[in-house]
Amino acid sequence: MDRSAREGLAQAVREHERFLWGLCYRMTGVSADAEDLVQETFVRALASPPARTEALRPWLTRVAVNLARDTLRRRKREGYVGPWLPSPLDTGEEELPPPGVEARLPGGGSTEGRYALLESVSFAFLLALEVLSPKQRAVLLLRDVFDYSVREVAEALNLRESNVKVVHHRARAAMAAYDRARCLPTREFQARARAALEGFLGALLTGDVAAAEALLASDVCALSDGGGQYRAARVPVLGQSRVLLLYRRLMEMRGAPSAVELRMLNGLPAVVAVFPPPQRDPQAGTQMVVRVELGADGRITQVHSILTDRKLAGLRMPVPA
Repeated sequence: MDRSAREGLAQAVREHERFLWGLCYRMTGVSADAEDLVQETFVRALASPPARTEALRPWLTRVAVNLARDTLRRRKREGYVGPWLPSPLDTGEEELPPPGVEARLPGGGSTEGRYALLESVSFAFLLALEVLSPKQRAVLLLRDVFDYSVREVAEALNLRESNVKVVHHRARAAMAAYDRARCLPTREFQARARAALEGFLGALLTGDVAAAEALLASDVCALSDGGGQYRAARVPVLGQSRVLLLYRRLMEMRGAPSAVELRMLNGLPAVVAVFPPPQRDPQAGTQMVVRVELGADGRITQVHSILTDRKLAGLRMPVPA
């Protein structure tokens, strides 16, 4: 391939970058993994380009999905220390997905399908995908998020159309629990989540245990993702009293953050905090994201803490004054 042809191919590949990143992020739940997978996809395209450049998008999709499936299999094989949570993604204040979250078709139309594009980067959705096999995850995302037809999915994944239908049916069945509890990130729901998060953390800061407990569901669950890098609870913490004790101790150990911001991440509000470097405990992280999930009654059903550097690598951190 001569230089001009190579440059033309590189430009053509780059036109699909945002779509590929969005697909890989939803496949893996980790923004750093998505970055790596997109770059590897481009490297393979330039090293061994497809025979027909007019079929570039399906070819790139197949390569990216296969790489993502390898990543998921490796993650399962190697195991993960403690609870696994997705990496936070800054989605801004709007209900509609901002640039970088929404993938657009080459002709200008939206790729949005059964699940809204912003919904499909929510923690609830990404965690629900964890019950799917890598193939089921790929088919569900292409069919129900990016609105591919059965034929287009079959072409992109090198499957028979009948196989796509079977895999898709099983994937939807596995998502039934998510569908029943589905909460779209509307403005009203975002406001409720913000009030609950601010109220819970504010009550902890002031020592108002009763107020903090009133915001928690009786079966509330706290998940802390330290990934083995930083000290965190390695099992889910269940129940109001235990969750309150966990976060009260955390505040006592860490003290006040040096900088903190309330930001919209993955469609819902979250607190992004930076702490002073620990004096004696290298396993105490200096960055943290805290977020909550709400039940139908407005009480907090889950509290999530993400500490690992790789999960927070793509997130802008607040700067201490």
